[in-house]
Amino acid sequence: MVTHVVCWKVKEEVDGLDKAGILAKLKSVLEDLPGQIEDILSLNVGINEKEADTASDIVLLSSFADWEALSRYQVHPAHQEVVAFVKEIATERRVVDFEE
Repeated sequence: MVTHVVCWKVKEEVDGLDKAGILAKLKSVLEDLPGQIEDILSLNVGINEKEADTASDIVLLSSFADWEALSRYQVHPAHQEVVAFVKEIATERRVVDFEE
């Protein structure tokens, strides 16, 4: 199994949405992905609750059967729609992919 972890910091405001609104929208669109992409075995999204200089704002934890499934997910049109949104709202992105 492959675990895909992504952490983001987001802007304070985008298109009339404040930071809380941005995070809620990102959480929602990410949580919709398992219904659209069959390669996702599990997906959890968490919004940071404790402020720290080193903290990210939101994290995605997802798992896939193998590296090929992760690759299919990454190019899937539904995922690419989320990627386009993230490019508008994110100020920082960090990724860790590992096999268990």
